[in-house]
Amino acid sequence: MPAKADGATTQGGRVTKGQLARDVAMYSIARLLLVVVIGAIIIGGAELVGVEIPLLVTAIFAVLIALPLSLVMFAKLRRRVNEGIATFDAQRRADQADLRARLRGEDTSR
Repeated sequence: MPAKADGATTQGGRVTKGQLARDVAMYSIARLLLVVVIGAIIIGGAELVGVEIPLLVTAIFAVLIALPLSLVMFAKLRRRVNEGIATFDAQRRADQADLRARLRGEDTSR
């Protein structure tokens, strides 16, 4: 399997569903872990100053802080996911066009 410059692998120049699912899962897990870490920092900071913050409020602030922070921290992974989605979508469209052409009886030798 050839490797792209950004580390994503393809099979014959194609992105597989497994590769795309792996990248999306890694990005989602990284963002969730960032929310958990920020939430822990908020709770820890509140306990240091002797204030009790409800868990729901902590979670809301953690998500709000993590959203823009994850765009910066995980930019490479986000780009890989976006490129994988775009490549997979282009492959799907090409396969659909090829199928339609074959159904019309056109010669589609590649």
